[in-house]
Amino acid sequence: MNNNKKMLALTLGVALSASGSVNASLFGSSGYTETRYPIVLAHGMLGFDSLLGVDYWYGIPAALRRDGAQVYVTEVSQLNTSELRGEELLAQVEEIVAISGKPKVNLIGHSHGGPTIRYVAAVRPDLVASVTSVGGPHKGSDVADLLRRIPEGSTEEAIVAGLVNGMGALINFLSGSSSTAPQNSLGSLESLNSEGAARFNAKYPQGVPTTECGEGAYKVNGVRYYSWSGTSPLTNPLDVSDAMMGAASLAFEGPTDGLVGRCSSHLGMVIRDNYRMNHLDEVNQVFGLTSLFETDPVSIYRQHANRLKNAGL
Repeated sequence: MNNNKKMLALTLGVALSASGSVNASLFGSSGYTETRYPIVLAHGMLGFDSLLGVDYWYGIPAALRRDGAQVYVTEVSQLNTSELRGEELLAQVEEIVAISGKPKVNLIGHSHGGPTIRYVAAVRPDLVASVTSVGGPHKGSDVADLLRRIPEGSTEEAIVAGLVNGMGALINFLSGSSSTAPQNSLGSLESLNSEGAARFNAKYPQGVPTTECGEGAYKVNGVRYYSWSGTSPLTNPLDVSDAMMGAASLAFEGPTDGLVGRCSSHLGMVIRDNYRMNHLDEVNQVFGLTSLFETDPVSIYRQHANRLKNAGL
């Protein structure tokens, strides 16, 4: 997708938000999710905006728009460093600010989207009202640490990297992504293991807890920081992805959503770090098959939009 098509996609986001506002007015919206600044959603590793008709943020944008929020769904490199993904997202944020007429945005990032939005807020705090991380590996992931044990420069590393890069390239193609950066699974791995996360945190410490499992600064450079996550790898027997989450959780010693440890997910104000959710449940996947014994993920995003609204954001 070239820059013109990317602009068209973002303009379509304006139209959808405007349409949502009109429909909300016609059908008696409560204004519950009507934040001051637009909400911008940023996906994680191997993520997308929409793939073969399936949205990454399953049912979430529509639910937020229904009660007044302006929502933009972005797409960056599926596999790359936090800095490169952040630069791609920053370009889209600048366009959203230009076409929405609002001076700032509320960034919400899932998984690797958490460090990605942190980068944007660190280098352009003037464009960001709030940062919300959902299941973000801010102090690294034990899964990434396990994969990093594969010897660097080895045949095994080349094979694994090639396979994962191929998967990223396929998602990039099928989703019509605007990112033209080559897939870089090793860059993702370096960003998401504990050593790489520590280097990133040293450069961009905003909102990161200074203790092992505490909270970070709630507000830095005028930007509010929030986070939440789950700690239940297995949540729904009908969800085929639960087996993958359960297997990945074996890499962890403590509570995890399957790919990110509970304490690693902390950023700024920790809203909650033990939802009965796995890593994909946090974005209402797969197809909304989440735990019957936990709050619907869509409702949690609605509640957070209301939290941002009440904070004047």
